[in-house]
Amino acid sequence: MKHIAYIAFLFLTAVVSAQNADRQIQSTQYFEDRLELVMTDGFYIIKPYSDNIIETSFIPKGEEYNPQSHAVVMQPEKVKLKFKDKKDKITFATKGVEVVIEKSPFRISYYYGDKLLLSEKEGYVKKDSTEVLQFNLSTEEALYGGGARALGMNRRGNRLQLYNRAHYGYGDRSELLNFTMPLVLSSKIYAVHFDNAPIGWLDLDSKKDNTLEYETISGRKTYQVVAADNWYKLMESYTQLTGRQPMPPRWTLGNFASRFGYHSEKQVREVVQKFREEKIPLDAIVLDLYWFGKEIKGTMGNLEFYKDSFPTPEKMIADLKEQDVKTVLITEPFILTTSNRWQEAVDNNVLATNENGKPYTYEFYFGTTGIVDLWKPDARKWFWNIYKNYINMGVAGWWGDLGEPEVHPSYVQHAGGLSADEVHNIYGNEWAKLVAEGYKKDFPKQRPFILMRAGYSGTQRYGMIPWSGDVDRSWEGLQSQPEIAMQMGMQGVSYMHSDLGGFAGYNDDDELYARWLQYGVFQPVFRPHAQDTLASEPIYRSPKAKALAKKAIELRYRMLPYNYTMAFKNNYRGYPLMRPLFFEEPNNKQLFTVADEYLWGDDILVAPILQKGIKQRKVYFPKGSNWFYDNKMYEGGSTVMVDTKEDFIPFFFRGGSFVPYVADDIQSTERYAAAKLEVEYYYDPDVKESWGILYEDDGKTANAYEKGMYQIFHFKSKVKKNKVIITIDSEVGYGYSKKDREVMFSVITNGVDYKKSVVIKARETAKIEFELQ
Repeated sequence: MKHIAYIAFLFLTAVVSAQNADRQIQSTQYFEDRLELVMTDGFYIIKPYSDNIIETSFIPKGEEYNPQSHAVVMQPEKVKLKFKDKKDKITFATKGVEVVIEKSPFRISYYYGDKLLLSEKEGYVKKDSTEVLQFNLSTEEALYGGGARALGMNRRGNRLQLYNRAHYGYGDRSELLNFTMPLVLSSKIYAVHFDNAPIGWLDLDSKKDNTLEYETISGRKTYQVVAADNWYKLMESYTQLTGRQPMPPRWTLGNFASRFGYHSEKQVREVVQKFREEKIPLDAIVLDLYWFGKEIKGTMGNLEFYKDSFPTPEKMIADLKEQDVKTVLITEPFILTTSNRWQEAVDNNVLATNENGKPYTYEFYFGTTGIVDLWKPDARKWFWNIYKNYINMGVAGWWGDLGEPEVHPSYVQHAGGLSADEVHNIYGNEWAKLVAEGYKKDFPKQRPFILMRAGYSGTQRYGMIPWSGDVDRSWEGLQSQPEIAMQMGMQGVSYMHSDLGGFAGYNDDDELYARWLQYGVFQPVFRPHAQDTLASEPIYRSPKAKALAKKAIELRYRMLPYNYTMAFKNNYRGYPLMRPLFFEEPNNKQLFTVADEYLWGDDILVAPILQKGIKQRKVYFPKGSNWFYDNKMYEGGSTVMVDTKEDFIPFFFRGGSFVPYVADDIQSTERYAAAKLEVEYYYDPDVKESWGILYEDDGKTANAYEKGMYQIFHFKSKVKKNKVIITIDSEVGYGYSKKDREVMFSVITNGVDYKKSVVIKARETAKIEFELQ
């Protein structure tokens, strides 16, 4: 059956699929953990990481194998391998992935079970200034990946530049943004990761000839093929390969006050006070570049509080903390020649320097600058010590801006003989790593908050919280945001979010503002942010916009236990927070391009309002479940026009699901531990049994789950005629204080809300029954 599929594939691509006839196998050597092929133009190393992850490296003649990966952290597992060397072909297989190597003409193909995933086309091709790896695609597969872009959900047909770059004021389309990754995912449920840092291109069949092509200026010709039975297993495997996101501090899921920017300590205090007076929940305030200078230009790199505007910063941070508000400071990797630290940076040799040892300097918007050379150990130490001093002062989180880097000329050389183009795309990765490793060394109990807009494959393992850049404050800007966030979640980076309300330009549209914040309830980080021309904070908006925003923020805080549990599943399994609908129906081709609906975690379907003034919108309800909201049931597999409401966007609950809420009105996530909880169970007579969990820890301690400092409530439902029986087990980690929880359970059905309260004791089982009318 497998080979019939392969013959059919060859028939479709016969004109272009033949390898270079000069590429021939000269010898084969099989080891317990890998296969090596000596070719006329180099050699291959093919090795498994697990039953469903295979890595292939080609080393051209004259080059040596480079084992260093900036993305992969997984250690190869010991797997059972099968190897056969026949006259016409070689097979090398795990239990999951089979590599078929035809000898003449030479071709490598990858199978998962009986399914052909892809095959090398021309394979390795050397051009004048670049090197290429080329593959055959099947005709109908949709393609995703390549980092953060706005292209439409199916990115097939695009040639994507791999060069992190800001796009100011983009709307519903952006071919290149701050976060590029050499990763392709297919609707056939496999991924190909090109494990190489230098800049290049990723061609997703732009010539319409069923070709996938990775092109780079230099470096490794190594790629991993990851395959799975479903999207969740694929996410689990890819994040096992490249690392998983640590649990963020719980306050990450609260509301942020943020703008470009707060000019003084007085203004910061006034903003926080007004949030508290208006009783709009708030957990953090973000200080843009005015914390270290009065002017936008000429001061970058000072990296110390400007005392004229911030006379008592340590007291300010402490006072904010007393009000349950965290302080986040912006930093950049650029040290201007006019900054207070320029000579210090020169004297300590922390900047990228030319062959004469003098710092490279160049012009950009903020002034004449040098750049911190993260490949110098002394530079990393110098930079971290600045962070360390402010953490000791009480700063709770960091905003790393311009880390593409925004201006990074090709002629700049970094330590170790590395050119700017070789390390450009991993600069943000190394920056996040520096901060994460600094916390691990000097503040090992504390979870870092690292807000950055540029990175690389695997950057999630450093706890990076990325955002989608300087999006236009327009409906077009809002329309692109779900696609960007979902795509990044599929690529392991689940906390991609947008400047809620939009960043660039002046557009005083209260409806747009409210709809963007309502969308923000169901995206990873709730952080309104904008240029100073128009307020981003709800406290300064019109009464109507403020009321709508307040309602959205209050819903966000009510959903804290659901969202925090979702963060745990992301940390534990790598599951994205925002998920495309085809995760539910992987064979439904109609869903391959859907970007205006998504799943928020396991059990909530979200249909954001992305156009102005609409009174209805079409919603598709995924098969396999019925969906509920506002006393209505929507059948899975149906498409319905639903009425829109001014005060929320449409969202729906999976039948049989358990959704935990905060029952109290809390103004900060710091008040969560003492808050009462409510769990809503959405009764569906078609669902006879269902399961759910609620995860809790202290919200602060790094690696709390691994340290046994957690509690998990396991919910199980059984439906018998008109009776619902709910069983609750409390799992408590060995390092966690026993805690009893009073929880109000609600069974939602037919417009009736049945309620019962139960005290769940640690490591005990509780049971409650509901008789439905």
